[in-house]
Amino acid sequence: MSEVKKPPSPGESGRWTRIVTARPRLSLLLALVVAALAVLAGSGVADRMGSGGWEDPDARSTYASKVLEREFPGSQPNLLLLVDAGTGAGAGVDDPAVAAEAERLTAQLASEQRVAGVGSYWRTHLPALRSEDGRQALIAARVLGDEKTRAAVLERIAPRYRGEHGPVRVSLGGPVAVQREVTTTIQEDLLRAEVIALPVTLVLLIIVFGSAVAALLPLGVGIVAILGTNAVLRGLTEFTDVSVFAQNLTTALGLGLAIDYALFIVRRFREELAAGRDPVAAVGATLRTAGRTVLFSALTVAVSLSAMLFFPMYFLRSFAYAGVAVVLLAAAAALILLPAALVLLGERVNSLDLRRLWRRGRAGAAAGAPGADAEAGRGWARATALVMRRAPVFAIATTAGLLLLGLPFLGVKFGTVDDRQLPKTASSHLVQQQIRDGFPGSPGAGLTVLAEGAAGPADLADYRDRLAALPGVRVDGPVSSGARPGYAYFSVVTEGEAVGQRAQDLVGQVRGVDAPFDTSVTGQAAVLVDAQKAIAQKLPAALALVVLATLLLVFLLTGSVLIPVQAVLLNALSLTAMFGAVVWVFQEGNLSGLLSFTSTGDIETTLPVLMFCIAFGLSMDYGVFLISRIKEEYERTGDHEGAVRTGLVRTGGLITAAAVILAVVMVAIGSSRVTNTKMLGLGIALAVLMDALVVRSLLVPAVMKLTGKATWWAPGPLRRLHERFGLSEGESAPGPLPQVPGEAPDPDRIPAGSR
Repeated sequence: MSEVKKPPSPGESGRWTRIVTARPRLSLLLALVVAALAVLAGSGVADRMGSGGWEDPDARSTYASKVLEREFPGSQPNLLLLVDAGTGAGAGVDDPAVAAEAERLTAQLASEQRVAGVGSYWRTHLPALRSEDGRQALIAARVLGDEKTRAAVLERIAPRYRGEHGPVRVSLGGPVAVQREVTTTIQEDLLRAEVIALPVTLVLLIIVFGSAVAALLPLGVGIVAILGTNAVLRGLTEFTDVSVFAQNLTTALGLGLAIDYALFIVRRFREELAAGRDPVAAVGATLRTAGRTVLFSALTVAVSLSAMLFFPMYFLRSFAYAGVAVVLLAAAAALILLPAALVLLGERVNSLDLRRLWRRGRAGAAAGAPGADAEAGRGWARATALVMRRAPVFAIATTAGLLLLGLPFLGVKFGTVDDRQLPKTASSHLVQQQIRDGFPGSPGAGLTVLAEGAAGPADLADYRDRLAALPGVRVDGPVSSGARPGYAYFSVVTEGEAVGQRAQDLVGQVRGVDAPFDTSVTGQAAVLVDAQKAIAQKLPAALALVVLATLLLVFLLTGSVLIPVQAVLLNALSLTAMFGAVVWVFQEGNLSGLLSFTSTGDIETTLPVLMFCIAFGLSMDYGVFLISRIKEEYERTGDHEGAVRTGLVRTGGLITAAAVILAVVMVAIGSSRVTNTKMLGLGIALAVLMDALVVRSLLVPAVMKLTGKATWWAPGPLRRLHERFGLSEGESAPGPLPQVPGEAPDPDRIPAGSR
């Protein structure tokens, strides 16, 4: 039998307990004050956020876009006015009355502040600006400034143009209108998700705890974390761009992780009370065990989310800002405010058992009540025993099944965000769809080549001929009447989707054409190519941070060399179903009718990175909960298989409950009408459930059975390192674990020193 590790001294573990429980009423009062200040500090945060951030700010395509906006605003229109002449008699958009009204609207738009490069079909007579049936035509313009400025300009001018104008009806489209509608839709959907998630979560917590008082505690922790994170994000908007999509992560992780941490702490506190400890002693024992696990769990999740800071796109960086803030705030609230509340409540934490309303006299139905815990424990014990008896079968079958579910991801195709993120009824989506279906081309759909430097007409003409020699392209330009000499641009158009494979291949071909001056290529396909390149360059460093930090933190928790490796591999394996489902559903369009979204045939480039960081962190969250309890049991008994069984018996139901609650929150987020948010919410919900119900319940016990006591091995130098810097979760004095009333004592759970 292995040596039982010496637990921390009472003095060492008691200092933190005294700090967080010395003045519990004052702690809670300060929490209310801080929450109130956070409400004020975080107000209006959504209005200061952007809906873009998918491009690499250091890429040549981004540089070219900025120069073109300054020198040739009309080269990249981001606001389109779709002018519809109706279906009545007449000459359509060429009717004199229609043309006169369209010209008036064009002149009016050109006079607006922060609007430049205004052009229209009636001024240029370009075929690309007129629908094939002759009933619709476009007015194109460039709204200047950053995202916030463009949104403000659109809010100001849109009412003057949208709607009926004499013989025509005008609708607004283009990237500016799409981005504004995405932001508005996300704000509305987030409010609806919170209205759905909060009451459902409360009901589930009452079912889990069997007490309204205990159920309200995790919600309180979550609300504090969400309010605090909104205040942090509001402050960050003063210095950098923050994506509005990050608010969804704030709500999901704020509720989900707060509930995870509070579940773990409240459950352990109730166990300690059942063992006969007074509230202060119970909080002390809880902080020494569950509290330290929560701290390590928060660090692993925060590290996983912080990996997104490696990427230059502010869309990804925003999720790191929100994620790290909400994780740390949820952990702080769970480790500071929650213990203070538990000291004040004491035995009253079990009060208001609302399940009596439907229990109808059945004793022990409440979770945490003797009968329920004993029955649940027996169920987990039987299931774990079966898995460990057939460990090779479960390990191979589960691994094969997860890999099979992930196979669709091998066919992933990457793209960019467009109007099809919005529901089909969204006004800007309707406009863009009409342009796609009814027009032979659209402004900004091809590539734009910026030429800089001293170049004569002959040089520009020669370069144009080289571009035109590329297969399947049409070249317009050069246009050289910019604000200053030395600049010109060409438009290169090809068949197919604006970001299809043909367009992406064309980016490299255009960039490979020799020119006697400096050239930069931009356009949707060029932005996508540059974003993919930036992600590919930064991904190894981000993955290295996640893996190495996870290995280190799990080693400090366990003192084992094998367990950290197992944790990384099994967590990665738990994500395969999520990635396979993302491609099968959202890229290939399966279930698109049921889930109400429009498939574009690709996946936005940054989303797999985002989903990996979030799902991997959450998997580690549950992994740390399970591993820490198994380690605690192994240190007590020295019995490897008994520790695995007891760890699952004690945490299996808790992890499953936490995963179901978090999945409910993510599904509420996934009910969004914006496809990327829907994909994020539903994908993470699937990953969480697969991790809790398959990996933690089947694969982990099977693998630990196969590795046996070697699971806990470490070479001498690392063992001594862990003894000096590692985490011990032992009690201050050896003794049997709290037995659930009505459960027969298990000799494997008696400490080696007490036998």
